[in-house]
Amino acid sequence: MKKLLLALFLLTLLISGCTEESSTENIQTENIQTEDIQGIVTATKDTAEKHDVSKFEEYELESVIDGDTIRIKYNGSSEKVRFLLVDTPETNHETLGVQPYGPEAKEFTKQLLAGQDTVYLEFDVSYRDKYNRLLAYIYTKDGISVQEQLLKNGLARVAYIYAPNTKHVDWFKSIQKTAQQSALGIWSVEDYVTNRGYDKEAYYAATTDQQDNVDSNNVESTKTNNSCVIKGNINAKGNKIYHMPGQRNYDNTIAEEMFCTEKEAKDAGFIPAQQ
Repeated sequence: MKKLLLALFLLTLLISGCTEESSTENIQTENIQTEDIQGIVTATKDTAEKHDVSKFEEYELESVIDGDTIRIKYNGSSEKVRFLLVDTPETNHETLGVQPYGPEAKEFTKQLLAGQDTVYLEFDVSYRDKYNRLLAYIYTKDGISVQEQLLKNGLARVAYIYAPNTKHVDWFKSIQKTAQQSALGIWSVEDYVTNRGYDKEAYYAATTDQQDNVDSNNVESTKTNNSCVIKGNINAKGNKIYHMPGQRNYDNTIAEEMFCTEKEAKDAGFIPAQQ
């Protein structure tokens, strides 16, 4: 009996573990990028402006932490580098969690830097922030500005503008303006981007409303296209008459109301056409 109970207990643990793993997979699936990031990166590498990095400092790239943060080897130590003047949505923030377009931004940065063992850093006046992270403008070996391309593709906003590190603020704002006008990425949902960061509630409210409208339109379209083909017409004498497909005057009848069934037409006070 004890062996049976032990077996049942272990089976319960196994099932619970599988359920938890499945739940985690579902959560992760919801956060997979909604756009073809690989295609965007490929196009970026082919068309992006290549800047002269000969005067910048080259460092060993260790990893991509987030859309706007990487880790490098700096003077023998492993250090975080925060991208100057831009802010991407979060992917693993302890209080904000995962924000829409955060995974996309991280994936974009990761793929743009894929295969590179080093990156070029352009420093501004101040090298570190209050968290002691390095602050810099990031470039690939080919001279592509990572900040520029994040902004251009609607995956980041211009933010954290603190003097004296404002060298490229006008340049970045002009790129952001173009992305806004084109409603790319984070700019595709009204009120998602704020002066304080990103508003998940506004994003989900807007996207839910959009989906509800799409679903409603699809239902109405389906009714009209597939089954709501009975034409209700009011003639010159004020008589309400409905016409069925195939009847003589059906094609020439201008519908004032459409019905899906004869019962609906009759309930609305319409009578069937004689021919």
